[in-house]
Amino acid sequence: MQRSPEAVMLFAAGFGTRMRELTRDKPKPMIEVSGRPLIAHALELAQAVQPVRIAANVHYKPEPLKAFLEPENVLISHEMPEILDTGGGLRHALPMLGGGPVFTMNTDAIWKGPNPLQLAQKAWDPDRMDALLVCVPLANAIGRSGQGDFSADAEGRISRGGNLVYGGVQILKTQGLQDVEEQVFSLNVLWNRMAAAGRLFALEYPGRWCDVGHPEGIKLAEDLIAADDV
Repeated sequence: MQRSPEAVMLFAAGFGTRMRELTRDKPKPMIEVSGRPLIAHALELAQAVQPVRIAANVHYKPEPLKAFLEPENVLISHEMPEILDTGGGLRHALPMLGGGPVFTMNTDAIWKGPNPLQLAQKAWDPDRMDALLVCVPLANAIGRSGQGDFSADAEGRISRGGNLVYGGVQILKTQGLQDVEEQVFSLNVLWNRMAAAGRLFALEYPGRWCDVGHPEGIKLAEDLIAADDV
């Protein structure tokens, strides 16, 4: 069994509707935070784990993303004519990613602290886990409104509801994607099945994290980057 992921999937296809006017002329991952596109911050973290391959899905205004990613040897998964959501998008990209477990990473967040992919890589145990989600305690999730997403028991197994926010980085076994009949679907479909089997786990992130899915998040993220403390 392949124990460590060899591929990273960057989710970059969304419309960025919460960003309002900022995404009129460009996709959300190309919005700049501290002088660099959001996708650049994510890509730097992904490259640090030295994967065999990195892929990104594109749909909305894909040309700027392609122009940025292709020189970095990132494979491009085009979602046309419709956007496929996280589950459908990951399944569509599987020929580029291989058959083993993969990292997936949202591209609309800033992490302050250890590399979340490296932490997940060290904690990954495929004998017990079908997915390992890097989660942030609600108190350290900057720009997040409302409740958390999950709670975890003493062994790290996830259940819905609680004070842990999914930070957008995970390691996931992909075989279950083939069992979903819908073409457009969220990875929540897989997570629910894994949770029911006791194989969905959380890793609590020790640093801080900022949601940059909305305009107010840009300044919050830049302040986080500039802060001296972790």
